[in-house]
This record gives sequence, C-alpha cells and structure tokens, in this order.
Amino acid sequence: MPEKVTQIPKTPNILVIWGDDIGINNLSCYSHGVMGYRTPNIDRLAKEGMMFTDSYGEQSCTAGRASFITGQSGYRTGLTKVGVPGSPIGLSPEDPTVAELLKPL
Repeated sequence: MPEKVTQIPKTPNILVIWGDDIGINNLSCYSHGVMGYRTPNIDRLAKEGMMFTDSYGEQSCTAGRASFITGQSGYRTGLTKVGVPGSPIGLSPEDPTVAELLKPL
C-alpha cells in the first residue's frame, strides 16, 4: 500500500488552551500520568501536533495575558501588575495583537 501523504494546510491551524493557575504537570501529556489529571483529549492533540517544553510566565495574570495577546513584555505594554476594572491603564489601540497579525494568513 502506498504511504499516506499528509497535505500541508494553506493556513495555520493554531489552538491555544489557556488556564489560570495550571502547571505543566497538571496535563498528563507532560507528566506521563505520574501526577496531575488525566487529560486524554489534550494528550491526543499533543500527540498529533506540537508540544512546547520551555516557557516563561509573567508574575501577574494581567502581565501574562497582555504579553500573550501582544507578544510584548509587560514593560513595553506598561501592564506589569494586576489590572483593576475601570483603570485608565491598558493596551493601546496601537498595540498589535497576535490575532491581528495572523489574520491575513
């Protein structure tokens, strides 16, 4: 039988799973069932896709989310501490987002 040929998609297929207060060992694809939870669906996605083993986390959720959305450090966005609802500090309209940059692809 001929080998199955995988076609490369024309557009990127990106899935982001975002969770608060989750560690790498909470996912069974990383901990190999030694600790954490059983996450069979995430394990399947990890097996079929790409896994990242090196990461850095910001010191607050606001800084981390802003960094992820823009690809910029908290010092560049000015969002280094936990944000307060209604605060005048936030992302500027000029700050590009990863989603905006990927959309043309």
